[in-house]
Amino acid sequence: MRVSVLLAFPLIPILAVAQQRSLPPLPPPLHVQVDSAHHRVLITGGPYRVPVSPEMPGMMMDMPATPVQKFGFPVDGWLQGFRIDLFDDHGHALSHRLLHHLIMVNFSRRQFIYPALERLLGAAEESDTGDVRVPRTIGVPMRAGQDLGVYATWHNDSGPEIPAAYWRIVLYLAHASLRPRPIDVLPAYMDVNIQTNPEENRFNVPPGHFEIGYEFSPPLSGHLLVVTGHLHDFGVLVKLVDAASGKTLVQVNAKRDSLGHVLSIPRKPLAIRGEGLYLKAGHRYRVVGVFDNPTRDTSYGAMAHMVGLFAPDHYREWPAVDPADPYYHRDLVDLLANGETDSVIVGGGVGVPTPERRR
Repeated sequence: MRVSVLLAFPLIPILAVAQQRSLPPLPPPLHVQVDSAHHRVLITGGPYRVPVSPEMPGMMMDMPATPVQKFGFPVDGWLQGFRIDLFDDHGHALSHRLLHHLIMVNFSRRQFIYPALERLLGAAEESDTGDVRVPRTIGVPMRAGQDLGVYATWHNDSGPEIPAAYWRIVLYLAHASLRPRPIDVLPAYMDVNIQTNPEENRFNVPPGHFEIGYEFSPPLSGHLLVVTGHLHDFGVLVKLVDAASGKTLVQVNAKRDSLGHVLSIPRKPLAIRGEGLYLKAGHRYRVVGVFDNPTRDTSYGAMAHMVGLFAPDHYREWPAVDPADPYYHRDLVDLLANGETDSVIVGGGVGVPTPERRR
């Protein structure tokens, strides 16, 4: 981690907390490749051993996680899309449902609502696969040298064990010299059960109908342009509500099977005919997760949140990272407690297989 991030508070307490937890074996360094000809950055992680995930009745599955693997972003520009591919050591595609979630963290910028580290992008097992793209008129501003990291949690419930799995994130960029310059947009993460940091957001779902929500006020006004969500099994929908009027402003519904298992959650564009959903600074909103548990047992360790892209009215007024904030401090401790590795930047995918081209 860059010294500039950590100098504002002592390192010793952070590392002491991190070392109290047993750390998983450190994976090999990431490979970061700049593909200037196609305006892409490719980040490849692996190999990872992915064992079968045992499921215990009424409890959260035991899902192996990888530590945060860090790298410095190599170029200036605007992020305008991404895709995530999974493949084995022969380059054969693996099912995206092997990943419970994969998250990219930006250690150089804070989140929209919470004074924690920005979660720049992510995917979950119920996410739509393929390219995620935004119009060329908008983009997430990125700067060379920003500290980023990636961590993932695996969920192999179909077997067999995979001895060598890889993920590859392809980032699609607009050059910093693009004119007219894109409108600056940033990720919006809204969790129904945030506690002391974004990693402590799990809750239990009793039998029957169940709702859980979190109320917040945005620090800046602006437009929400697109949303999607993440729900654990028995999740029905996640919605954003005007807390003052009780009106539902937007909701995304999960596609489920007959047993209540979440299969997918769509992306919902909000700015096809207009500027999107306007959120006002200081106004009260509530993000709500709705569940329907048809069993007689409580389901433990559930999660629900809404994510999207937010175009602030005044990007330069975006709140800065505050290393002295206890919420930020706890978030950083939790990330470091998972362990971290440094990356290497190479000219190509040296030492890793190449995923087969999809037809």
